[in-house]
Order: sequence, then structure tokens, then C-alpha cells
Amino acid sequence: MEFLADYGLFLLKAVTIAAVIILVIAASRNSKDDSLEGEVSLTALNKAYREQTDMLKQTLEVEKKKSSRKDKKQKKQQSKDDDHQLAERPRMFVLSFEGDIEASQVEELREQITAVLSVASEKDSVLINLESPGGAVTGYGLAASQLKRITAAGIELKVAVDRVAASGGYLMALNANHIYAAPFAVIGSIGVVAQLPNIHRLLKQHNVDIEMHTAGEYKRTLTVLGENTDEGREKFKQDLAIVHELFKEEVTRGRPSIDIDQVSTGEYWYGEKALELGLIDELKTSDDIIIDAYSTHAVYKVDFELKQTLADKISDLFGMTLTKVVKQAYGWAMTRGHQH
Repeated sequence: MEFLADYGLFLLKAVTIAAVIILVIAASRNSKDDSLEGEVSLTALNKAYREQTDMLKQTLEVEKKKSSRKDKKQKKQQSKDDDHQLAERPRMFVLSFEGDIEASQVEELREQITAVLSVASEKDSVLINLESPGGAVTGYGLAASQLKRITAAGIELKVAVDRVAASGGYLMALNANHIYAAPFAVIGSIGVVAQLPNIHRLLKQHNVDIEMHTAGEYKRTLTVLGENTDEGREKFKQDLAIVHELFKEEVTRGRPSIDIDQVSTGEYWYGEKALELGLIDELKTSDDIIIDAYSTHAVYKVDFELKQTLADKISDLFGMTLTKVVKQAYGWAMTRGHQH
């Protein structure tokens, strides 16, 4: 057991050193320009779907017959004809947005939309597979503005919500010409929330004084360190109410037939109820939308691939190696522990 203790101490030191290295690399990455370096890629989904369907049909055939040269030639010609027809069809570009609390993915979304708008025409359409529980007002306001670029260009925008589009996520969806949602997707949460801790009493107990000087009556309303006042709290609530009103205006603009007082309580609803309230237009998953489009559109999946720097690669390598070492060491230690 003494050996296990020594080994555990060694492992802890190794983990600590590796963690420090990762933190240093991450800090150097964050200190650089926030602009993204990467490239947008397109994946043609029609051909992949057709090949998959053909493969499944062949697998399910009870008796397989060898194709004659004539059959092979006909299939080859059919494939060429299909490709030619695809070139003549309107296109549907499929994008995905999985938002965090800061909507940090907005930069990738911007690059994707810019690329699509450079080639799309008014006969084309864009489908956004949207998933987000909401977050920062500024981040999601910018994300919503990116989607407005699509409709402003005269291109049809569809939004599909398979799991959740609430608060800021729903703010984004409002810019669509048509909103789809799965039956149990979470929709709504048209409200505003903000909270912050205050440790003024704790600091006071330890005789720690905090001085804060401002120019302007409401330069600071609530604070983490100082003593909050009733006037500051009231102003903070007023600011939240202003944001809520702006949110409600966006909902009314995007869904003019909706009962705004009924849906702007901060509640959320599942797909069926959301359809009844007018928050969405149709119950359908993103998979169904894409499959339906195969017969009428050339469908392309749009991705943004980040270029990894040396620091990125080293950080990822350290992270994967550290995880692997910890898992193996933990399993080995558990085995040795049982033996003793």
C-alpha cells in the first residue's frame, strides 16, 4: 500500500504539471486576436443519401444477380442524369448552430452565412438546425442579426428545433420564414433573468473596505463587492424590463398573430403546445425536412473548419494524453487495491 501512496503522489505531480502546461498554452491562445482562421466546406448530401439507399436495397435483396454490362452502363448513365438534374435544382444549404451561454459560436455562424450568401440566389433556401437554451443578450442579439442577413438577401430561411430553442435561442428562430420543431422540443422562455452574488457583508466582517467611485447616477447599479442600495436594485429591474420589452417587440415582429401577453411570461412549452400558441409553424424534425428536400433540391451541408495552430495541437494532445493516463492509472490502482 505504501507503493500505491508513492505512485499516487507521483501521478498527482504529473497531472499538476500537465495542467499548468495546458493553462499556459490556453492563455497564449486567448491573448491572440479573437478572429477565426478556418475555411467553409460543403458536403453534397443527395449523392450520399442515394448511395446509402442503393446499398441498403442491395443488402435486402433475397437473391442477388450479377449485373450485366448493359445494366452497369444504364446505372452509370442514370447516375450522370441524376447529377445533371441536381445541377438544375434549387439548392438548400444546411447549417447547424449549437449555442452556449455566451453564443460564442456566432463567429463560425457569421463565416458560414457569408459563404452561403456569396453563392446563393433567391430560388435557394437555408435550413438552420438550431439548438440553444439562450444566454447573453448581446451574443444572441448578434446571432439573430446574422440570420437576418439571409432573409434580407431575399433567401428563404427555415429553422428546425430538434431539442431546445429557448430565450436567446428563440430570439434567433424568430427571423425564420418557417419554424419547425420536434414534438417534445422546448420552445419559448420569452423573458429576461439576471443574478449576481454580493459578498459585502462577508468583507465587512473581516474589516475589508471597498471604495467605488462613479461619474453618472446610474453608472453602477448593483455590485458584487460593495453595498447595494434600493435605488440601485430598482434601476437594475428597470433595465431588465427594457430588455424584456425589446424581446417582446422582436416576437411581435416575427410572429405578428401571436398573443404576446400570453407567451411573454418567461414560460417554455413543448412542441405541441408551442404550435397551438403560434410560436412555431409545424411539427417536424430536421431529418424529415432534409429527406423531403432530396426530391426537389440539391442539398448541401455547410461546415466551418477551424485551422489548428501548433498551440492548439499541443493543447489537444496534452488533454487527450492526460485523460488517458488518469484513466489507466485509476484502473491500475483500483486493481492493486483490490489485490491488497
